[in-house]
Amino acid sequence: MTIVAKKRSNTTIVDLDGPQGNAFVLLGMAKSTMEKSGFEKDQQNSIMNEMKSGDYINLLRTFEKYFGSVYNLQTSNPEYLDAFMVEKNA
Repeated sequence: MTIVAKKRSNTTIVDLDGPQGNAFVLLGMAKSTMEKSGFEKDQQNSIMNEMKSGDYINLLRTFEKYFGSVYNLQTSNPEYLDAFMVEKNA
């Protein structure tokens, strides 16, 4: 028998169907990530305003745009899945 170490993922999974999927939680994650990553205050404000400038799908798209390399968003919600499939196939 061989034991193999699990590889650590560079991303954190965010379950949009649970409490982590709350818009305020996502905004908090974005703000915290930007602060830890050294984003300038003007850029932080710009991204936060972009996230808040539309509906929840806009918030998810913006979150994915800026933080997709840090977080993997997961859901079983067909509306959210469809919104991202349209974007990827366009």
